[in-house]
Amino acid sequence: MKYSKAEQALRLVEKAGIVRSRDLEAHGIAREHVRRLYRRGLLTRVGRGLYSGPQDRFTEHHTLAQACKRVPHGVVCLLSALRLHGLTTQTPHEIWLAIGSKARSPKESALALRIVRFSGKALTSGIEERRIEGVTVKVYSPAKTVADCFKHRNKIGLDVALEALRDSWRRRRATMDDLWRYAAMCRVKNVMRPYLESLT
Repeated sequence: MKYSKAEQALRLVEKAGIVRSRDLEAHGIAREHVRRLYRRGLLTRVGRGLYSGPQDRFTEHHTLAQACKRVPHGVVCLLSALRLHGLTTQTPHEIWLAIGSKARSPKESALALRIVRFSGKALTSGIEERRIEGVTVKVYSPAKTVADCFKHRNKIGLDVALEALRDSWRRRRATMDDLWRYAAMCRVKNVMRPYLESLT
């Protein structure tokens, strides 16, 4: 069955959730087709060169999906990871993303990004994947996020790190072994020790 360019574009958007206009061009769909679909209300422009389906399909984590499409090498971390895991009462106004210490910083003006540089195992360990609006979102696990919060307590506040630790333990989102392991990996074992010992 042969689809029109418009049908092809809509099928690709439905499958991917959020697409870049250059992704559609790679499938032979000109930008003019994309603009027409946008004008007809069949596509929503969610950022510079980024399109998704109708707005009524957006979830509360829509901006995370946008950010991860725009910065595919980024990992959702700290306050944004806590929010995604439901481990904080904070509502971050920025999307917190971890990137490698030598990675190029994204030039993104439409989204409020807070870039944090990680390296070695701190960057590559504890990553989980979620599907949000068809986009693969990489996020650190609850235990890794708690350790990161203690490591970056000067940026986010010790009270936020303690809330995350208590909530992750109370809701059984992290085991004691995982918390100790990531505390050691992030070199905050001594900082976290009294708080971890108070949980048991």
